[in-house]
Amino acid sequence: MTARRIVLDANIVIRAVLGTRVPALIAEYGERVSFCVPTHVVTEAARNLSVIAQKRGTDPEPFLAALDAFCEVAEFVPPEVTGPLEQTAKARIGSRDASDWPVVAAALALDCPIWTEDQDFFGVGIPAWTSATVELYLRST
Repeated sequence: MTARRIVLDANIVIRAVLGTRVPALIAEYGERVSFCVPTHVVTEAARNLSVIAQKRGTDPEPFLAALDAFCEVAEFVPPEVTGPLEQTAKARIGSRDASDWPVVAAALALDCPIWTEDQDFFGVGIPAWTSATVELYLRST
């Protein structure tokens, strides 16, 4: 059983596939921290990974396989959890990027912070950590 949770935005999920620091942090703290992902984030990440592969002129399959591997360690937050908080989450994120409301709703439902590189989440009344500082939160478990 993990002691802490953090909700991941799509840009962090993409970094979990393409990066080095995010996968290392997830591997190091995965036993003590639940990395929570609204189901829409995985769909968004898969779509973006396919676009990235296309721009690079590579096969998206390795990226999507890595995303599947990440999904095995993620804790999914289903629409049944985020849906009831849709209006509250949309009011908090406002017009900055209304499509990110499930991330805000998940953080509200789970009473935990968000890990993101997206400035749209700052100022919504929920702690938001960037990859540069998130280890302070992860380490404090």
